[in-house]
Amino acid sequence: MPRGRTKQGMSEDEGVKRHIGVVAVLALAATGCGLFGGGGEDHKAQDAARAFLDAWAAGDVAKAAQDTDNPTDAQAAIQKLKETLAPTAASFDLGAVSKSDGGGTAAFTAKFTVPGLTAPWQYEGSLALVQNGDQWLVRWQPSDLHPKLAAGQSIAVRRTLPDRAPILDSTGQPIFVRTAVVTVGINPSLVQDLNSLAATLAQHLPDVTAAEVIASVRKAKPNQFVPVVTLRNTDYQRVRAIIRPLPGTVFQSGERLLAPTATFGQPLLGRVGTATADVLKELGPGYAATDQLGTSGLQRALNQQLAGTASTEVVAVDSNGNPAGPALDKIAGKPGTAVKITLDRQVQLAAEAALATVAKNGAIVAIRPSTGAILAVANSKGAPLNMALAGQYPAGSTFKIITATALLDSKVANTSQLAPCPGTANVGGRIIHNENSFQLGQVSLQTAFAHSCNTTFAGLAPRLPAGALEATAAKYGIGAGWQLPVTTFSGSIPPPADDVELAADAIGQGKVLVSPFAMALVAAGLQHGSIVTPQLVAGTPATVKNKPGALNPATLNTIRTFARAVVTEGTATDLAGLPGNVAGKTGTAEYGTATPPRSHAWFVGYQGDLAFAVFIEDGESSHTTAVPVARAFLTGIH
Repeated sequence: MPRGRTKQGMSEDEGVKRHIGVVAVLALAATGCGLFGGGGEDHKAQDAARAFLDAWAAGDVAKAAQDTDNPTDAQAAIQKLKETLAPTAASFDLGAVSKSDGGGTAAFTAKFTVPGLTAPWQYEGSLALVQNGDQWLVRWQPSDLHPKLAAGQSIAVRRTLPDRAPILDSTGQPIFVRTAVVTVGINPSLVQDLNSLAATLAQHLPDVTAAEVIASVRKAKPNQFVPVVTLRNTDYQRVRAIIRPLPGTVFQSGERLLAPTATFGQPLLGRVGTATADVLKELGPGYAATDQLGTSGLQRALNQQLAGTASTEVVAVDSNGNPAGPALDKIAGKPGTAVKITLDRQVQLAAEAALATVAKNGAIVAIRPSTGAILAVANSKGAPLNMALAGQYPAGSTFKIITATALLDSKVANTSQLAPCPGTANVGGRIIHNENSFQLGQVSLQTAFAHSCNTTFAGLAPRLPAGALEATAAKYGIGAGWQLPVTTFSGSIPPPADDVELAADAIGQGKVLVSPFAMALVAAGLQHGSIVTPQLVAGTPATVKNKPGALNPATLNTIRTFARAVVTEGTATDLAGLPGNVAGKTGTAEYGTATPPRSHAWFVGYQGDLAFAVFIEDGESSHTTAVPVARAFLTGIH
């Protein structure tokens, strides 16, 4: 009789989570129809073997045990195996069945899918069969479950995930290293005054609120360890004398993979922690809920390279869970592979230190124009998202780099002609104003650029050919759709509905949206002479959805002169004394419906082979926020 296969499912057993790398049973399957010569009693023996395997596969421990001649011992052993192995799926192939003198054997092949194993574990087994009157049963013995299993033993999986491979900085040094940490917790049974305890912890511990502490403790069991926050040991020592004597506080020491500082490269680099369901789904077989894996940022995006695969032993264990004899099977793991990224530690630290000089949330992105290497991605500690790479904000007057390029390329303006710079201008019924309504009279395009004369650019923009502004923006990489390991926003500029909207777009208002990342690339393209392809993983340039076209070298030479004039005579003279001929463009970007309008502050520019964008959310004036932060950043690097 040919072999056949059947599969059945079973429900999750939430009570089985005792072993590393093992989660509750979700589904098991059995297959049947072994080889047996004849019918009658022969067929009954075969059916008995199949019934046992079907019940075992379905997770019906009691039914499987009833199909044996010793239900009590069989049920205990099968239940123990279910708990210690905890497969999520299994299949059984019933092979040849033979009998002699009221007994027999049934060969089978077992295949178990176990959480944390990259491939199913399988082995060849056999069932002892016994005839009891006209009924055939499985003659119970531990080897019915596995040929090497003895009395009182079960099977367990021991996994060891290799040490996580490091993310390396641009010099090849690991960014994350094992760091001593202390987890501050609370034992509810030891608390004397919960409100006072919560208030004190919230006062002295970062990112802790009294309300969260109170809620967590009230939900916990009396002697449960309620974690509050995990601190680097150096940070813990600063508050140790204050929090350790508090009635109710308890502490756990350990190690974690941490970056040089709590904010270094966050949230870009991400965190390593206990695997989440989403992370396990992304990675597929081979990882377990107890594994330490990347849960966000680059650590998550690079899990496949960094985590490696676990070394595994399938072992027989005694009633206490201790190994009983040699391993039944061994599966070799593989170490992870280090990934070198382009972040420059010095540039990153300088960017973060510069952002710390202002209370507002902000971001800095720095790029090397000659290679496209992303040197720094810095966000303020309180930033609600990765503002640096994925934020979407109006560009303000930094967009005049693009507008001036379009005006020159389209010959709407040139370097010798003059244009008016009134305090305000009426464009199709919309009033455009300069900051504080300053007016300069008749000025060159360079002067209008250097002093950020909105009225000049808004007045010239309607003369541009249809689509010229959007096409020029695309050449600078706006809307390119760069594909990096983490989410980025390359900007957008939809076609304007009319001249009024075009005038607003020309000064970075209207519907123009950019990120600091997008504007750092604009500055890099200006300095380099063509848009550069960014890269975050060293040697792996980003792919692009919409490849930027070529920029006009002659026009870029002129715009670079304009950008230098911003520093030497215009709105960023605070940077004039810095070495390296700093050049760039300031920007104040209004948004919302408040009166007066709220505004973000920008400075984008370059210094030698370093292009960057500084963005301060609600920074109001670039002169008072973004430019000083840019100065602190450039000074900090050197």
